[in-house]
Amino acid sequence: MANPWTGEVALAIDGERHVLKLTLGALAELEERLQAGTLIELVERFEGGAFSTRDVLALIVAGLRGGGWNGSSADLLSAEIAGGPVQAAKVAGQLLARAFALPGDGENG
Repeated sequence: MANPWTGEVALAIDGERHVLKLTLGALAELEERLQAGTLIELVERFEGGAFSTRDVLALIVAGLRGGGWNGSSADLLSAEIAGGPVQAAKVAGQLLARAFALPGDGENG
């Protein structure tokens, strides 16, 4: 089970449940992958609803890798994500929120 208090979010991919987490290493990889702007700009895009599918995919891959997954974005191109693109975007947003939330911020999962 994903633990929201430690920044974890769950997502089912191809019928298998995965725990995603933005560790420091995953955040560094994400920043490098996006090659434009800062993570704060990424947070602002999500808050404003101006994120791209590339942003969502990069966040999902970083979260999966932070959760111990060894795949790549190419592995997700034909994958079935439970809930589709809307759920993927929701999980990506939750990952960002939980990665930067302070204890007691009111984020409850």
